[in-house]
Amino acid sequence: MNRLSVRLVLSHLLVALLGGAATFLVVRVLTPAIFDRQMRMDGGPMMGQGGPGVQGALRTQVTGAVTQALWLGLLVGILAAAAFGVLAAVRLVRPLGRLSETTRQIAAGRYDVRVERPHEAELAELADDVNTLGAALAETEARRTRLLGEVAHEMRTPLTVVDGYVEGMIDGVLPTSAEELGKVSDEVRRLRRLSDDLSSLSRAEEGRLALEQRPVDLVGVVTAATERLRPQAEDAGLRLTVQTPDAPVEVLADADRLAQVVTNLVGNAVRATPRGGGVDIRVVGTPDGCVVTVSDTGEGLAAEDLERVFERFYRAGNRTRRDGEGSGIGLTVARGIVRAHGGDLTAASEGPGRGATFTVMLPSSARAGSS
Repeated sequence: MNRLSVRLVLSHLLVALLGGAATFLVVRVLTPAIFDRQMRMDGGPMMGQGGPGVQGALRTQVTGAVTQALWLGLLVGILAAAAFGVLAAVRLVRPLGRLSETTRQIAAGRYDVRVERPHEAELAELADDVNTLGAALAETEARRTRLLGEVAHEMRTPLTVVDGYVEGMIDGVLPTSAEELGKVSDEVRRLRRLSDDLSSLSRAEEGRLALEQRPVDLVGVVTAATERLRPQAEDAGLRLTVQTPDAPVEVLADADRLAQVVTNLVGNAVRATPRGGGVDIRVVGTPDGCVVTVSDTGEGLAAEDLERVFERFYRAGNRTRRDGEGSGIGLTVARGIVRAHGGDLTAASEGPGRGATFTVMLPSSARAGSS
């Protein structure tokens, strides 16, 4: 009784029974009255020839014939309803069975399976949703597999360097000097930075970033983070400018996390810009919040890379890593931090070789506090 096909057939039978019973009762009750009226209108001479007895017998015969015809019609109607109910159940349950089988295969990890679109509009929409789900899960699984491979690749290089230096020191080929140990320490820090970035990435994607939000002056945060990178920019022969309003721009935010975002954006811009170029950082207050832009005159971005640069380990050209530093997930983490503050991080570029601009949009203190 709980199966949809059984309920569908029974519903057809019930409709046929109710319709047949209603028809039977109406016809059975009205036939004698209609017969008498018709006889009075058209059968006057017959009444004179046979009298009321003949009319009563004829009425009984007509009523009996109509009753037999109704029973036969009711039986045919029930059989037809059952047949059409079975047909409708098959047409409905068969595509549902295909949908069910497809979802089971998707649950088993076969994300490439697709279900055929039924002719029924509602079932076709459901099939499209299942196919969309399968495609999304396939993409997620591909990204997970790629992430594991990229993490292994990122770890392999520093581990190989550390292993080579340590083995050389054990064999006496390399001296155990401060310089050599410093190189080992640099690779260890690189591994630790990768570990920290992966941890931040996981928390950002799961919405578990711990934020210690309090009113902060965005101008001070951006200026301090930029000045820490000024020696790196000057060594690279770049012009680094900061434009900020005279008045403080207050936001409700985690100052350390925002500094992490600015450091990542400015650091990427410095690495992507050739000698003689420039990096411009600007802070602007708006009625709805504030905007921080980091623009460079570097290698730029293609239109298809404007969103993909925020994917894990995706590298557009050499933008995310030219000098061997960085984990390749800094922009992913940065966007997660900004969105955790109720804002957004976007990229814009006129094309390769024409520079790029990264824009951080943050809500005002009041809006951030209410969100």
